[in-house]
Amino acid sequence: MKILVTGGAGFIGSAVVRRAIAQGHAVVNLDALTYAACLENVASVADHPDYAFEHADIRDRAALDRILATHAPDAVMHLAAESHVDRSIDGPGAFIETNVNGTYNLLEAARHYWEERGRPEGFRFHHVSTDEVYGSLGAEGKFTEDTPYAPNSPYSASKAASDHLVRAWHETYGLPVVMTNCSNNYGPFHFPEKLIPVVILQALAGNPIPIYGTGENVRDWLYVEDHAEALLLVLEKGTVGRSYNIGGENEASNLDLVRRLCEILDEKRPGGAPHRNLITFVEDRPGHDLRYAIDPARIRRELGWRPSVTLDEGLRRTVDWYLANESWWRPLRKREGVGRRLGRSQGRSAPA
Repeated sequence: MKILVTGGAGFIGSAVVRRAIAQGHAVVNLDALTYAACLENVASVADHPDYAFEHADIRDRAALDRILATHAPDAVMHLAAESHVDRSIDGPGAFIETNVNGTYNLLEAARHYWEERGRPEGFRFHHVSTDEVYGSLGAEGKFTEDTPYAPNSPYSASKAASDHLVRAWHETYGLPVVMTNCSNNYGPFHFPEKLIPVVILQALAGNPIPIYGTGENVRDWLYVEDHAEALLLVLEKGTVGRSYNIGGENEASNLDLVRRLCEILDEKRPGGAPHRNLITFVEDRPGHDLRYAIDPARIRRELGWRPSVTLDEGLRRTVDWYLANESWWRPLRKREGVGRRLGRSQGRSAPA
């Protein structure tokens, strides 16, 4: 099929683009190229005859209408989003504009396109979201597709709003949608302001490795290539109107995760060992969710998918990739806000 991927120059989006091309699909990559995007993420497919790039913003309805009419995709995979929690604390406006208003524009453009073509049965709108919309768990339990929404950050609230819009466009207008909510992703091409690349790059430089609070916050870690595989499977075989939770089945506290990364780096860069001596506990993030955990039973039962990469294996692959790709990550560390502590507003006004 021909797939329009929004946010295809970002971390998860680029993994979807690369895998879709490898699977024989044609891809139109729509990206605004904001600070976290990088066209080098898709350099391996840039010259492929079934790949096209459109520099556009999902907030621009006219551009969306033009791109849909020009490329006539069979499906839309919506991954474009502002996604950094700390940035959402400092400047929530950008998250509302992109994640809520942008999703609305894309839904309306897709609906108009779908209806103009006689509502083709095979068309799909796949909305990609996060487990953070469910809020925070205690020590027990896991998120299911029926867990009530309880977002705690401006980021997760904006994603929850976009999820509700997608569901409403299906129920009200009949737009054929599928939805997914994933756990924390990691792997190659992860933008260097996120936890795992921060740990790797700080350790390599011999700088303090910051951990919020006491490091007890728990996340379920999903290798990005596993996620891309699951997303394309849901697009092709998921039930219209259905949502699917995608988890890595790899829970770890932030402190445990950082210690594992330090052990890998001790082995691969022994000159800086023991890297765990660089661990530094810093002021916690406001409203920091204690624990996320995904129950992926539905996607396993209905579509036969489960993650293939264990956390230890995925962390090793990720460290190896960063060690081999300094030319990719070093320029990105100079982008606005990277390497600076964000998310400390705690209710005080801050620039959008």
